Amino acid sequence: MFRSRLGRRRGTAIALIAVASLALTLGGCGVDTVTPQDARAEGGTDDKAGVGPRVDCAEVKCIALTFDAGPGKDTPRLLDILKEKKVPATFFLLGSKHVDRYPKVVKRIADEGHEVANHTWTHRILTDLDESEVREELSRTQDAVERITGRKPTLMRPPQGRTDGAVSDVSKELGLAQILWSITAKDYSTTDSALIRKRVLEQAHGDGIILLHDIYDGTVPAVPSIIDELKRRGFTFVTVPELLAPGTAEPGAVYRPEKD
Repeated sequence: MFRSRLGRRRGTAIALIAVASLALTLGGCGVDTVTPQDARAEGGTDDKAGVGPRVDCAEVKCIALTFDAGPGKDTPRLLDILKEKKVPATFFLLGSKHVDRYPKVVKRIADEGHEVANHTWTHRILTDLDESEVREELSRTQDAVERITGRKPTLMRPPQGRTDGAVSDVSKELGLAQILWSITAKDYSTTDSALIRKRVLEQAHGDGIILLHDIYDGTVPAVPSIIDELKRRGFTFVTVPELLAPGTAEPGAVYRPEKD
């Protein structure tokens, strides 16, 4: 009973943090942002496995599916869905009580070809912290992921999308590019899978980055129909690095798509 109450309290606290972000805008991050189109125009090479990008998002209509704040109890089912649908995703993982609680799931995410990224250790708002605290929030998750997968993330997502010059400096120091989003279902505010699906589909656009959370009850059940409908509309699903290729996400920089 005591543990279940703690679990409910923790879930409520995370939800309240997320709901608070409704009052914030991505434009409030206070730093310049780079679009996927701009990243591609800068060029470069994709040195992963010594080959070029799997798809050319300058030629096809790409969209990136991303999940924050996991892994959680529903993440294995989500991975089953992504495997069945042959869809890659980018997972911005939370360290405390997630990465450290589900190491086998983290390894599976990496082993199945998804991008493993950093969403801090405890979901503290980074712009409220000093540089040493920002460094600890990010580096602890970096180290935890590396212990499990053998590779440190190169991407991070600041909680609530809140960033500034100090966060950018620490991110650059740790080799992390910052990835924001352009499509959100606000799935922290509802358990209605049909509503989550509707919100995503209404906002979908080429070069978009979808923000979902695999820790909320309504989200994973919505994913199959989101994938099917976006494929029907001609979208190709990619990871965030694939969306930027042949450009490379630069440490410290902030990436955010522009809506059509």
